[in-house]
Amino acid sequence: MTTAPSLGPRSTRIDVLRGIAILLVLFHHFNIAYRLDGTVLSQLFGWEAVRAVARNGNYGVTMFFVISGFLITSNARRRWGALQDVKARAFYGLRVARIVPCLLLLLVAVNLLAWAGVAIFQNRAPAGATPLPLWLVNLASLTFWMNVVVDKYGWTNYALGVLWSLSVEEVFYLFFPMLCALLRRERRLIAFWLAIAVLAPVYRFHRQDDEGGYLYAYFAAFDGIAIGCCTALLADSVVLSTRLKTLLSWTVAIAMVVLYLRWPIAQSHVLGVTAMALGTAVLLATMSDRSTDGTAPARLRWLSTAFGWFGRRSYELYLFHLIVLGLLRTLFPPALASGGDRMWLLGGYMLLSMALCDAIARCYSEPLNRWLRSRLSASRA
Repeated sequence: MTTAPSLGPRSTRIDVLRGIAILLVLFHHFNIAYRLDGTVLSQLFGWEAVRAVARNGNYGVTMFFVISGFLITSNARRRWGALQDVKARAFYGLRVARIVPCLLLLLVAVNLLAWAGVAIFQNRAPAGATPLPLWLVNLASLTFWMNVVVDKYGWTNYALGVLWSLSVEEVFYLFFPMLCALLRRERRLIAFWLAIAVLAPVYRFHRQDDEGGYLYAYFAAFDGIAIGCCTALLADSVVLSTRLKTLLSWTVAIAMVVLYLRWPIAQSHVLGVTAMALGTAVLLATMSDRSTDGTAPARLRWLSTAFGWFGRRSYELYLFHLIVLGLLRTLFPPALASGGDRMWLLGGYMLLSMALCDAIARCYSEPLNRWLRSRLSASRA
């Protein structure tokens, strides 16, 4: 008899970084729908400051890519001992257990809302063009080329456009076990992933006048994942004192904040995406869980708890927050919302997204993840 495999211990620092990343994405998408100029936020901090925070939400996705590559590689190393021993069937099974249940639920929800006539969830196309059929967008979502659709046709479906990043990730991981088996040695894998990391800004440079190209294409975004994979292999070999790690963490974090706030991603994407990815990698390698868990000073503990919660629910929040925002846009058209209305809507959007995604995680995705993993474990026994 075998027991269900553990989902593994959670790292507080990783959950905090994930929480920051998903909050940047949530704020970015809300500001696109309901511009926050003329609100209390812009009166307190100035519209330029609010816009600086809101406009670069895609950097949150860059952070996710690095964390994902770091975790996938670290977990594979721990599970199989050496990357050359990664079992492809088990690797893909674990990806399915985590990714597919929420993806299917999202597609069911969007299709039902579209068929019910809720316009914002139906496919759209540039003026004068014919929208893509919903079945084709569903197929692109399930087979991980939604980023190709977004690149070619724009944000074809309001709630499904976010699947561009899932497409980038899963195509990268499609080749992960094959690459490990082919290259075998970790130094060869590092060399290959570093080459990918160098290729990405070159690719973005040659497509810098095309938002779909420099944001959503596979090779425009692979560097974040590749850098995360390299970090997982190299982090243990770099020995630094606790004081130096702390200094490095704070220095890099401040530099990332300056990059994020100073330049819009439309101007900084060529090297900015790679810089943000490298910064996230440094934080993964140098931050200590002791600085973010229960041993942290009381003044920081509540912040790490809050960010950590968002980090633990980041996948569900990423997939389903546009369902909430799309329904709010339908019920409360942005053109009719005053500054005060938009602040109430921001609060409602956050609370509803949190409640919905917590329920999905507790009642659906986590139980299914555990069940699918137990089936995978039983099939290997």
